Amino acid sequence: MSPIVRLAAAFLAALFLSFSPVLAQGTAGGGTAVEQAAQSLDKAGAQLDAIRERVQRYQEDDARLVELKVETEALNRAILAISVGTRPRLEEIKARQAELGDPPAEGAAPEAAIVVEERKRLAGERNAINALTGEAENLSIEATKLANRITEIRRELFTEAILKRTEINDDLFRNAGTAIDVEMQTLGRTVSAWFQFVWKFKRLSLLAAVGLSLMAALVLLSGSYRLFGPLITRVAQQERPHYITRLLVAFWSTILPSMAAAAFAVASFFFLDMFTVLRADIAPLVAVTLAVAVAIYFVAKLASAVLSPRDGNWRLVRVSNRGAFLLWLSATTMAIVNGADYLLGTVSEVFGSPVVLTVVKSFVASIVIGLVLTATAFIRPILHKGEPPDAQGRPWPRSVFTLLVLTGLGLIVAALFGYVGMARFVATQIVVTGAILVTMYIGILSGRAVSAPNAFAETAVGKRLETRFGLGQVTLDQMGLAAGLSIYLLVFVCFVPLILLQWGFQVADIQSWAYRIFTEIRVGSISISLVGILAGLVLFIAGLVVTRWFQKWVDGNVLARSQVDVGVRNSVRTAVGYAGVAIAGLIGISAAGISLSSLALVAGALSLGIGFGLQNIVSNFVSGLILLAERPFKVGDWVVAGTTEGFVRRISVRATEIETFQRQTVIVPNSVLINGQVGNWTHRNKLGRVEVTISVHAGNDPLQVRDILLDVVRAQQGLLRNPEPAVLLQAFSASTLDFEIRAFLADILSATAVKSELRAAILQRLRDEKIAIGAPAAPEVPVKISPEGARILTALVGQATEAIRRPEGGAAAPDA
Repeated sequence: MSPIVRLAAAFLAALFLSFSPVLAQGTAGGGTAVEQAAQSLDKAGAQLDAIRERVQRYQEDDARLVELKVETEALNRAILAISVGTRPRLEEIKARQAELGDPPAEGAAPEAAIVVEERKRLAGERNAINALTGEAENLSIEATKLANRITEIRRELFTEAILKRTEINDDLFRNAGTAIDVEMQTLGRTVSAWFQFVWKFKRLSLLAAVGLSLMAALVLLSGSYRLFGPLITRVAQQERPHYITRLLVAFWSTILPSMAAAAFAVASFFFLDMFTVLRADIAPLVAVTLAVAVAIYFVAKLASAVLSPRDGNWRLVRVSNRGAFLLWLSATTMAIVNGADYLLGTVSEVFGSPVVLTVVKSFVASIVIGLVLTATAFIRPILHKGEPPDAQGRPWPRSVFTLLVLTGLGLIVAALFGYVGMARFVATQIVVTGAILVTMYIGILSGRAVSAPNAFAETAVGKRLETRFGLGQVTLDQMGLAAGLSIYLLVFVCFVPLILLQWGFQVADIQSWAYRIFTEIRVGSISISLVGILAGLVLFIAGLVVTRWFQKWVDGNVLARSQVDVGVRNSVRTAVGYAGVAIAGLIGISAAGISLSSLALVAGALSLGIGFGLQNIVSNFVSGLILLAERPFKVGDWVVAGTTEGFVRRISVRATEIETFQRQTVIVPNSVLINGQVGNWTHRNKLGRVEVTISVHAGNDPLQVRDILLDVVRAQQGLLRNPEPAVLLQAFSASTLDFEIRAFLADILSATAVKSELRAAILQRLRDEKIAIGAPAAPEVPVKISPEGARILTALVGQATEAIRRPEGGAAAPDA
């Protein structure tokens, strides 16, 4: 069974086990709630003692210790639940005691006997609950200490297994040679006898199991290729694919076949076991053989997808053809050696072979992997940018070369000095964890590439969706973002648990962490449940859907048939919508585990603040929430609010920033925008109308001028033909004809530039058509002077000339 399947099954089982104590205590009958809680605590104490004894018994078994830790944590949660379950009754007792009040003072009239008895009963029950709560806290502390002790024991076991030293000498190899001969003979006899028995008596069961397994793998593979085939088959025909395409093909061409191989392995073992084909000694061998085969196949496919030894155009890294082949061969060789060592180790464990045999196998595997890593350091695969794939490669960078050599020699030296466990562990992580990390990295790059703006539309799937369903660019971008997030989720959900399993963690550890993450994330004294939040969101969305349906039903069936006024219908529909959203919000908040008392506290604080003069702040705050919810304008819109006109740059809960055309930032309180009139030029779209006024001389033909203006407007770039532009004669006088041009723009933000270009084009066209813009120039009229007037004018000119030439008080100045 694959680690993912085991992980899911163990997680569901642990969830059932974790809730079983609470269910048991909830269904227990008889006695009061306090008595039932006391009985449940006694049972929990007995279970905790039993777990403590089993921990002492299985101190050397890591898998059992993990199960015991999970059981301890589940028991701890059940103990806390018992303690919490008594709180409602305690609150009732406190409320009843508050109603009874204090006992009468000394010398006062005595109370009735029934009241005295009630006081004693409430006091006794309250003391019992307090004692019960103290006992639950003590048991919880003991359970926590036991869980921590189990973790410490497991850490010691892991450290001991990794750092254990074995003496490497001739006796070790001599004993291992004798043991391996015996083991191979035992393996041959066992497998041969089992296969002969199955082929003779259970042939149909064997063929049916294999056939059903192949069908399961083919169904998964065909379904996957039907969904993701365009990412692998069609685009693979491109000669020079885009980097995004190469990433997607590398990721899916590794994941899909590997998933199909894993499905075949899991189905094969399941059907072989279901048809009772496997024996107790053969089942582990078959399971490990299938798992090792899938792992080797996965590493080989991954190396082939990344390095692409046969086609350099699909290669994700810049290496030469020869270097790509040698790197693929190195990765596959290490995977085969690692898998063979794991398989042979399982054979030794099944047949009870001596430990020296397992040590020698791991020793040989570590030496081989160390030699392969060292040899990989001397490969010359690197190409510079622009070099063809068939060029001669260059050596690794010094840092990579040093890392490979040190790692390879480190494995060899560690094995030779007897630290076989540590060398084997490091070698396994280099092969398996390295392959998983490379796959995760490719998946993350693929998700990032797909979710990039305008990237999904360029993929084969995006083009197919656009052609078939007529999707727009915005929709395709949103689908690309969803696809990228889905790839991220797939990468982390599938591969992070595999890495943890490789590093010594058990399935129970992972399911315990998953349970905590989804049910109880603690931040200080606050407990957050992702499952609760998800349930709250689901209920809120369901409430919104029901509200919308109820609105339509009331409006279309009840109000429409009653012939109610349109305004009344709109008011009722709005009121139903707000009420539905409020109810859905309350249900979602309660399901998410958020206490409504916290909201009441916030409301009380706001009321107190308003009472102390914070009306404006609260008004702006509420107005900001309304703006963010209703969105009458958004960031980037061109708005006009009173004397302020410009672009919205930021909307906060207190004020809105508007940048004017002079680049001045105006901070407008939100209450002003809510209570006043706000014009939004780009509310639903950027379509807008512009008006341009033109005046020509009154002597022109108005129809000719109108036709000329229409021709210019229709030819102007940036103006729409639909709606049709219009030219109107607005006014006329003795001197001018006043026209107004009305035309529509697709982008009102470009109105100023378009109007400027339109005026220039109109002026040029009017000049070409010799259309007079202003009043025509007056003609020159000759001036007639009589002889007597000419004589007088000549005398005056002479006197003026004489006065200019004579200095003041002297004779006439000489000529210059």
